Amino acid sequence: MMRVAELLQKTEDRFLNSEEIAELSNFVAGMPARLTIYKKLRDREVPILQAVADQVEQELPSADTKDVEKSISSLMLVLRYCAMALLMNSDEAFLKQRILRWLEQVSTAYNLRRINEVIFRHLNHLLTQEFSPAELGLLQPLITTAQVTLIY
Repeated sequence: MMRVAELLQKTEDRFLNSEEIAELSNFVAGMPARLTIYKKLRDREVPILQAVADQVEQELPSADTKDVEKSISSLMLVLRYCAMALLMNSDEAFLKQRILRWLEQVSTAYNLRRINEVIFRHLNHLLTQEFSPAELGLLQPLITTAQVTLIY
């Protein structure tokens, strides 16, 4: 999105060249698919988070409730930032810059690795049920970046 803003700003001084027009066209052409995924994440956020939380409680019944809540809250932020990155057609660097460095510190400080492993395993399973393979192709790299950052 930043690049699109830069391109549009250039039109104040000149017409875009062919390469810039192609870049803008690609951004616009991909917007409907990205918006569809964004809307699904928005509309299904609570059921997805609840299903993941239920699975964590079943699989890790002795886990501290506050730790599970921290991890689920972090997952909520991850989903929202992944949705934002998708809309902006940003890569994983956006996530790392905006939120993952901070969440990694929280995860490490509270030793949430095991809970995050369970959370992401169940999230990934749920996402395969909620999204088409094409949609997952756009969303999964962002989710995987968060998963790797918070677990490994």
